[in-house]
Amino acid sequence: MIARIGLGELLWSLFVLYLMVMYFVVVFSIITDIFRSDMSGGKKAMWSALLFFFPIITMIVYLIKNGDSMGKRNLQAMQRQKDMTDSYIREAAGTGGAASELATAKSLLDSGAIDADDYAKLKAKILG
Repeated sequence: MIARIGLGELLWSLFVLYLMVMYFVVVFSIITDIFRSDMSGGKKAMWSALLFFFPIITMIVYLIKNGDSMGKRNLQAMQRQKDMTDSYIREAAGTGGAASELATAKSLLDSGAIDADDYAKLKAKILG
């Protein structure tokens, strides 16, 4: 049998659930930021203990004190992740193979940057 709940009880339950989810999102982002920051181990331990014993007050104080630097560290972490992803994609895509390398060597020969002997050495190296 389905329990009978009114609209007010349903809305209140959804509101409480929303607040609980938001609480955990903020707590986890603060914990992540504490361990991402460059503060000493003692300060990290202090903030973690305070967050455990006095969560709401510590969250407010931490966000007021470190809110700006928290955003900067998030931005730096995202930029590092993007750089690593771009590097991996470039590495996985490769240079285009031997044909591309031969074309580059030929353009160097045509421009006069290398002579025929250097081109022959490069060609032998590329072709194995």
